[in-house]
Amino acid sequence: MASTASPLPSYSEGSIRVLKGLEPVKQRPGMYTRTDNPLHIVQEVIDNAADEALAGFGKKIKVIQHEDGSISVEDDGRGIPFGMHPEENAPVMELVFSRLHAGGKFDKGQGGAYSFSGGLHGVGVSVTNALSSRLEVSSYRDGQVARMVFSHGEVIEPLQLRAAASGDRRQGSTVRVWPESRYFESAQLPQSDLIHLLRSKAVLMAGVSVSLYNEKTRDTLGWQFKGGLADYLSQTLTADPLIPLFHGEQYAEDGSEQFAEGEGVAWCVAFTEEGSPVRESYVNLIPTHSGGTHDSGLRDGLFQAIKSFVELHALLPKGVKLMPEDVFARASYVLSAKVLDPQFQGQIKEKLNSRDALKLVSGFVRPAFELWLHEHLEDGRKLAELVIRAAQSRQRAGQKVEKRKGSGVAVLPGKLTDCESRDLGLNEVFLVEGDSAGGSAKMGRDKETQAVLPLRGKVLNTWEVDRDRLFANTEIHDISVAIGVDPHGPGDQPDLSGLRYGKICILSDADVDGSHIQVLLLTLFFRHFPALIDAGHVHIAQPPLFRVDAPARGKKPASKHYALDEAEMQSILEKLRKDGVADSRISISRFKGLGEMSAEQLWETTLNPDTRRLLQVHLGTWGLEQTQQLMGKLMGKGEAAARRELMELHGSAFALELDI
Repeated sequence: MASTASPLPSYSEGSIRVLKGLEPVKQRPGMYTRTDNPLHIVQEVIDNAADEALAGFGKKIKVIQHEDGSISVEDDGRGIPFGMHPEENAPVMELVFSRLHAGGKFDKGQGGAYSFSGGLHGVGVSVTNALSSRLEVSSYRDGQVARMVFSHGEVIEPLQLRAAASGDRRQGSTVRVWPESRYFESAQLPQSDLIHLLRSKAVLMAGVSVSLYNEKTRDTLGWQFKGGLADYLSQTLTADPLIPLFHGEQYAEDGSEQFAEGEGVAWCVAFTEEGSPVRESYVNLIPTHSGGTHDSGLRDGLFQAIKSFVELHALLPKGVKLMPEDVFARASYVLSAKVLDPQFQGQIKEKLNSRDALKLVSGFVRPAFELWLHEHLEDGRKLAELVIRAAQSRQRAGQKVEKRKGSGVAVLPGKLTDCESRDLGLNEVFLVEGDSAGGSAKMGRDKETQAVLPLRGKVLNTWEVDRDRLFANTEIHDISVAIGVDPHGPGDQPDLSGLRYGKICILSDADVDGSHIQVLLLTLFFRHFPALIDAGHVHIAQPPLFRVDAPARGKKPASKHYALDEAEMQSILEKLRKDGVADSRISISRFKGLGEMSAEQLWETTLNPDTRRLLQVHLGTWGLEQTQQLMGKLMGKGEAAARRELMELHGSAFALELDI
């Protein structure tokens, strides 16, 4: 019988398409910006104007909403350079607006245009240009005015120069943008979000005037805060603070061993007993709506300071243990960090990933808050009472009364190093490959919330093992008893009331053998504990494979970087080369296994919730049935032919992705 299946499309050299210029942005705008509305691409222009003020140039930023839907941003900074680039043989203004990864913010060395800036990824206004039907830019500097016009990222009016007239500004830039509506769900800018963005810029840049003019309504709004963060937070709070606001700022000085000169943080914190907390954080004036390591640094600094105060004055009742969320739950704050080389998660820069930012913020906030508490003893005691009440409420909520089934009580595995907390929302267990790695994990973990279960050897491939025979394997028996859930099938309704950990984390070496152990454990959970995956309890820890040490350079002190794989290491090396570090001065070490990492390194890179990268396992868009079929081909003992066919079809093209 003839096959009716349609022929597979051919895959040849001609199938490879290279996207040039700004085409990647137009093809996948969601990878570079938010597509619900054009605010983020307008924000990129506003951020550039703010960066001029942050660098010490310019005192005014004016935003105009035109009647035709376009937006103009004016500043009185240095003006965008418009001469020819020495290497690219094109006007600098054209490169800035039409070339990805081009800009003045990569130059962080001595004499760099921007020592501190938010726009580090280098795709900023070029993305704005790509997603706009028209973009006009004018630059005023050196007694001249330069103008260029783009459409959908392409130059339609080349660079034109003229002498500055008497009515022209002395220096600065004006960028007018017409966002292309087809790239966005709504072409309208959310007015409240735009106002909030501009107001926050004024808050973070004391003395800088920020204004918004609407041509249609002829309304003008303006902001200029001289009181900084404290004034802003006081006006924004929805409830009266329990104690006076705690605010301050501190920056690293020249010669600092840990941080570059000028790196630091400004903060204002309020504690309230009711109302919705106000929480805003920024890095180099860029709003980080999803927080990041600088928020974590503030949380750590506040927690360590209040914990030290409570212990010193013996205020903690017996049996009560403080946790960071007890302090942070009623905290409102505005946080503004200055980081020389910020690393963000994703292009829209909503979350800061820089590990050093946690140490930076915590290192400055903790001693300042400890001093403040001891200078304001009565206020310190009021805050301590609030925090202790929160801890007591949390502990009461976490104490579950469970009915024993019969007279038998499961005995936890002897090799399990358990955590102290009983709060399912905080507890996590790490299934660790090998005893030596387990030793490092036990030493480096947070004893309060993190448990460690070492696994000896490779776990059994359980894809075709009957449920009744699972406990014949000691490792699988110990995993089941430790997590408190019995094996079950996809259609079952298992009892999860005995679950002991909110996160079950697979922690194996960052090499091929470690990946094999990951697959075997994922097979176990998918086949025999699917409800844990459905509920989002199963995670994969990501320890680094390489450590890269770089010497001091310019303003930056010596630094260490961790890479998950070869590609990430090459990216780190490329970045260090751009910073002017010679290869001969870079030291690269490869971790042969988790056991080679010190407890401190394992904590910093893999265990610390504030700095680690933890992947949650889920079925994604494939669905249960399709995933089961694919897992059967990959893990079934009698599926060698199907596996061979799968590798022959997809292996050479590296096209196979498993979404599990």
